[in-house]
Amino acid sequence: MENSHSASYAAAGVNIEAGYEGVRLMKAHVDRTVIPGVVSGIGGFGGLFAPDLAGMAEPVLVSGTDGVGTKQRIAQLMDKHDTVGIDCVAMCVNDIVCCGARPLFFLDYIAIGKNEPEKVASLVSGVAEGCVQAGCALIGGETAEHPGVMAADDYDLAGFSVGIVDKTKIVDHSAMKPGDVILALPSSGLHSNGYSLVRKVFDVEHADLGAYCGELGTTLGEALLTPTRIYVKPVLAALAAAEIHGISHITGGGFYENIPRCLPDGLTARIEKAALRIPPIFPMLQRMGDIPERDLFNTFNCGVGMVVIASAASADKALSALREGGCDAYPIGEIVPGEDRVVLC
Repeated sequence: MENSHSASYAAAGVNIEAGYEGVRLMKAHVDRTVIPGVVSGIGGFGGLFAPDLAGMAEPVLVSGTDGVGTKQRIAQLMDKHDTVGIDCVAMCVNDIVCCGARPLFFLDYIAIGKNEPEKVASLVSGVAEGCVQAGCALIGGETAEHPGVMAADDYDLAGFSVGIVDKTKIVDHSAMKPGDVILALPSSGLHSNGYSLVRKVFDVEHADLGAYCGELGTTLGEALLTPTRIYVKPVLAALAAAEIHGISHITGGGFYENIPRCLPDGLTARIEKAALRIPPIFPMLQRMGDIPERDLFNTFNCGVGMVVIASAASADKALSALREGGCDAYPIGEIVPGEDRVVLC
């Protein structure tokens, strides 16, 4: 690559040498994610992965793709870029595990106004950390410099993951029935949804993000930038230990949009509001933004990043597995007959 240089391309605003330097700087982060099955390192035209299919009667691939959304604006304002990559991975792998699948690998895509190798490497360090937490490999990606289209300090981070599950072990929603227990997996905060509203309420372009906020116990910027929790390992443990009938990742659309995605017709998730452990960022948002309660639960996770629905007979086993996996899960309600889909009472 040392002979690769285009003065004309550089004059148009694209520094290909910066791209090579970014790859060099990110290599150590990528190496942290290597797991059995990785066939090739980064830098090729395609990422190669050989999955272990032993013990699987009918392997099914499961894919998920997402981005960080406007949360990355907080990172840009704070000039802190090493955590939003965790969000990017989380938004994909948390979706995949809802099917019962184990993520295998991840690829990222960074569109950036000006390629600063250190910034790109910092972004990828977060992606790598997310992959480590999810137990998957970072096998490739792309950085695209967009001068004249994006501001120099602007970027957009997105990616996708592929996982695998034996067809017989795909989470079976049809087995759900009244009396099944709804378990909450606590969120780390806002995760990576609703930030257009968040940025408006807190007026982040003019706020002092570095000022300590007693109500939050940290600075506003740190609270808004807290990475999305990755639930893959504890959820896979619960799937192995208990009879799980449904899993929902609580993202944009909150409770009212996401929980029904795993409910069969004729069943309703009845959730006890008094049982919810709601972090202070949510009532603060509600108060400052004058947000109606239904809108709050229809936009944000309100402290519940994922719900797992277990049979009544195995709910304790599911709780034990989740807790042993480092997730302080707790019951918040049950499945009942009805057409309302989600009821908070």
